[in-house]
Amino acid sequence: MKYIGVDGVPTPADQAVISVMDHGFMYGIGLFETFRTYEGRPFLLERHLERLMAGCRALGIDYKADLAQVEAEVRELLVRNGLTEGYIRYTVTAGEGPLGLPADDYDKPRVVIYVKSLPDPGATLYTDGKPLWRLATPRNTPEGEVRFKSLHYMNNVLAKRELARLQREAVWQSAASVPPEGLQLTAQRWLAEGIVSNVFFVRNGKCYTPNLETGILPGITRAMVLELAAKQGIRTEEGCYTWDELLAADEVFLTNSIQEIVPVTELAVPGKQGGRELQRHRVGTGHIGPVTERLLGEYREKARNGDATDHL
Repeated sequence: MKYIGVDGVPTPADQAVISVMDHGFMYGIGLFETFRTYEGRPFLLERHLERLMAGCRALGIDYKADLAQVEAEVRELLVRNGLTEGYIRYTVTAGEGPLGLPADDYDKPRVVIYVKSLPDPGATLYTDGKPLWRLATPRNTPEGEVRFKSLHYMNNVLAKRELARLQREAVWQSAASVPPEGLQLTAQRWLAEGIVSNVFFVRNGKCYTPNLETGILPGITRAMVLELAAKQGIRTEEGCYTWDELLAADEVFLTNSIQEIVPVTELAVPGKQGGRELQRHRVGTGHIGPVTERLLGEYREKARNGDATDHL
């Protein structure tokens, strides 16, 4: 990463700085969005910015996005970093403030845009899928009425550390050639979401996904998948579900804006030996299922066509 956008200015990475008095640093008061480009154009950018601005309003951050300006800044950063496509993290942090818990609004937020190359999914991710391992770290409750994609990401970090420990200690290796995603449950033991993904499962041709009342992030890709399913006549349901219901699924898949729709072909949970022996379960045939494949195809077609109806 050679250049980072700071308040609209492409800045050499080693010169991109934020004040230690910024309340994003001091108290985690800030939000971010991650998205990717298709043919150089961010997909569903309008929706990401709408979610970002809604969160900023709730936090008292005076931030309004200009769609054309954001698109132009992303294009320039892609060029500066020698990329044709990119993984984008768009961050709005509260700005400077005094030491002490804040009560006033923030009228001088900072905007930071990171751009890097898209991760290589590997040859088998979208055919053979990836494992999903159930974690002991529970999903924490949302910060407000809905979960923000906020800068204080400690719960996700702790979950990621648990997953890494399980990978080091497991006595068997998954048949999949890609690393697993970690699944968090709520304190009440309902399915919540992955560390960096929303979760869906399919049974008898119907798609199920945890509802927002479980405290999950209202994912942009999650919402698009629900819309695509409705358009294709695939029945959907949002509710509270258990691990056993996930085990009984015909198909399981994950969604996020970078990896799109990823099939899950193995489910696993640590056994009684503290994680060394994982109890694993194959999902369906061990390959991408028909509903997942259909939705993935529809999603990619919409992303690459840049459908104008996505604009809000």
